[in-house]
Amino acid sequence: MKWYQLDVDHVEQKLHVTTNRGLAEKQVEQRRKEFGANKLETEKNTSKWLIFFKQFQDFMVLVLLAATLIAGLLGEYVDAIAIMVIVLVNSFLGFFQEQKAEKSLAKLKEMSAPVANVLRDGKWEKIPSQDVVVGDVLRMNSGDRIPADIRITKSNSMETEESALTGESLPVMKHATAISKDHLDAQDQVNMGFMGTLVTRGSGLGIVVGTGMNTVMGQIASLMVKTKKTITPLEHKLTELGKILIVVALFLTALVVFVGVYQGHPLYNMFLAGVSLAVAAIPEGLPAIVTVALSLGVQRMIKKKAIVRKLSAVETLGCASVICSDKTGTMTENQMTVKEVYVNGKNLYVTGDGYEIQGDFFANKEKVDRDYPNLESMLLYGLLCNNASLQVKKGKYFVDGDPTDGALLVAARKLGLSPKVNDNFQIIKEIPFDSDRKRMSMVIEDENHMRFLITKGAPDVLLPRSAFFLGEGGRKLLRSEDKQTIDNEINNMAQKALRTIAIGMKPISKDDPLNSATLEKDLTFVGLCGMMDPPRKEVKTAIMECRDAGIKTVMITGDHEKTARAIAINLNLLPENGMVLDGYQLNQMSVTELRNVIDQVYVFARVTPEHKLKIVQAFQEKGHIVAMTGDGVNDAPAIKASDIGISMGRSGTDVTKEASSLVLMDDNFATIKSAISEGRNIYENIRKFIRYLLASNVGEILVMLFAMLLALPLPLVPVQILWVNLVTDGLPAMALGLDQSEGDVMRRRPRNPREGIFARGLGFKIISRGILIGVFTLIAFMMTYQDNPDNLIYGQTIAFTTLVMAQLIHVFDCRSENSVFARNPFENKYLVLAVLSSLLLLLVVIYWEPLQPIFHTTFLNVRDWMLILVLSSLPTVLFGFTKK
Repeated sequence: MKWYQLDVDHVEQKLHVTTNRGLAEKQVEQRRKEFGANKLETEKNTSKWLIFFKQFQDFMVLVLLAATLIAGLLGEYVDAIAIMVIVLVNSFLGFFQEQKAEKSLAKLKEMSAPVANVLRDGKWEKIPSQDVVVGDVLRMNSGDRIPADIRITKSNSMETEESALTGESLPVMKHATAISKDHLDAQDQVNMGFMGTLVTRGSGLGIVVGTGMNTVMGQIASLMVKTKKTITPLEHKLTELGKILIVVALFLTALVVFVGVYQGHPLYNMFLAGVSLAVAAIPEGLPAIVTVALSLGVQRMIKKKAIVRKLSAVETLGCASVICSDKTGTMTENQMTVKEVYVNGKNLYVTGDGYEIQGDFFANKEKVDRDYPNLESMLLYGLLCNNASLQVKKGKYFVDGDPTDGALLVAARKLGLSPKVNDNFQIIKEIPFDSDRKRMSMVIEDENHMRFLITKGAPDVLLPRSAFFLGEGGRKLLRSEDKQTIDNEINNMAQKALRTIAIGMKPISKDDPLNSATLEKDLTFVGLCGMMDPPRKEVKTAIMECRDAGIKTVMITGDHEKTARAIAINLNLLPENGMVLDGYQLNQMSVTELRNVIDQVYVFARVTPEHKLKIVQAFQEKGHIVAMTGDGVNDAPAIKASDIGISMGRSGTDVTKEASSLVLMDDNFATIKSAISEGRNIYENIRKFIRYLLASNVGEILVMLFAMLLALPLPLVPVQILWVNLVTDGLPAMALGLDQSEGDVMRRRPRNPREGIFARGLGFKIISRGILIGVFTLIAFMMTYQDNPDNLIYGQTIAFTTLVMAQLIHVFDCRSENSVFARNPFENKYLVLAVLSSLLLLLVVIYWEPLQPIFHTTFLNVRDWMLILVLSSLPTVLFGFTKK
């Protein structure tokens, strides 16, 4: 069907829909069954069998399988079966960890899926884009990604960027008129919008004519291009660490085998011991545990209303030293309320907060109504030059659209103006608001076919374009002293933290050209609205906590400098000597000049999104790690350039979300603080289980190496080493990844992004604890073996149990950067359960007779346990009184 050739009425008839009501629910269900979900075909998920068999690709697992084969050929069936069982259990654990990570990431993708604004049964709804069906009426604004192929029915200066289809990055102006030409390419169908393209300017309505694979995008690509998985810097560091560990492990293993054979131990026994040590030395579960830790951390962030789009952001969050935050909606409630009106050269005060329509107007202490000169006209102009709508949900009013527009709607309702008044007026042309123009205009025709222009926007933009003003006696010439009076009133409102919006109008004829250059001049200044967006209650505390964490909070706003200063002081954000810069000053400064003063600046006022990029660059040149928030299309470059780009989940455009690393589901500044705290904790937890795994592995290697050097029998048999590697290392390490943050995590300075894994004394802690674990395990073995030289299994059981207990006690030491005594050991219930599980499995292999021949263990008495507990606790207790 050549939809571009049909006029709007024909499109409505063919699809059985009207643009003022949308589809009915029955039609939606029927079309969903007929056409399927609105998504492109993607590559099939990797089968679970393939994921399971991938667990056997690891180098050390292949070595273990070879060892199993050799053991079987040599008739050591018990060893062969035991090793095979351990390999299988390890593979199942890896499989379930990978499945858990994949499910978490799939859930994350689902939560960050784009949404579409559709009209159904006369009500506008936001739905996931995959639920869009043919015939749906869509509403699109600047920054939205079009979710399906549409025939445009209304365009308000709408432009789209279609490089995804055409490779051409220049925006295409759209209109709603039918095109009669045949055989037009997609880029020439200027009354159509296409799936995957971006609205870069203006707004519009359209009817969906193609979904999923029945779109132009679907024809171009039969398969959705799968996003390549990029590894985070931390994962890269751990990969490099793994390579180093393999080399060190193979060297130490070869040394142990060589010394053992030299001292007369059988080659087969030493080969199995060497392989087991190599497996113990290389924490092959580390990448899986890191993935799960990051993934579970991401899930915790989602519960705190922060969606992580890029896993690398989790690491970078812990390094953030500056948060550049938008004021509106992030630090404030985003419920603009008109508190003052300036009309006829006088101030009126408005009662009522938020979007509730109850409220009154007062001149001094006297209540006024619609008869007050020019008040009704002014509020009517604000009602007409408006793209928002006031809706009711569960008895509460909310605004669908811009909060400033919403405040004007509520003010009009407070005076008694009905929303139905719009039916008496027709919009002829809209010149949409953008951050450069700082104004919005509409050409309106009334029921008498008289036309007039309404312009609303920043007072400093409207006043220079005004030649007249509206007083009690009608329209008068605007003199310089009148402008000065209005300027004084703007300053007075700004000092009360009120944001000012000016409203102007101009009668026009049908012959006047409808372009902004000629329309938006010689206006009649009607009046001012002073609005307030109250700060969120939790933001003040969040700013203070960020300050304690060494993170500077910077407020960025389009408000007047005095308004911004008043709000910053109210939030305790602006210190006594802190600077406030406005957009004009920013324009006069180079990045270098800004860099020289940037550390003293806490508020940027009257700025455009383009200024944000300059601010980011200046902070970065001073060595800061910058988090930058944004919601509009123009914010995307700054968000992309920042170290942590943060977009708004509610008000943010799709293009901004795609450029960001983090999406705030509630648009709340306090959520950024929570995300930074969580990011710091995830990184610290990863350091905790690296510390635990490597210290444990060092202990296992050294107990064998020292025994060889001292010409002692093997204190551990291969199957015991493998058991320790599987049971004692895996479960507690995973539980450490779920540990709660330490109390001072938000009182530490931001982490240096160039900091290595072993920074802040971690390397020393690993080596020192590992040496002590190995030494005290060997002492336990020597003490029992020398007393019972004929009972090697007894000595090996003592060594095996001491090693396991030393590691299970040491895991609690790993929870704190300071000391094992610094934290409540029962705080992490997952760790307590993991340790109890490992302890139970240890008791099973010691006391259950069928397993004793397999694991070379024997019964232990109370005296043995007292020795074990004393020696196994010493590595942790000795360092418990020091921070090193």
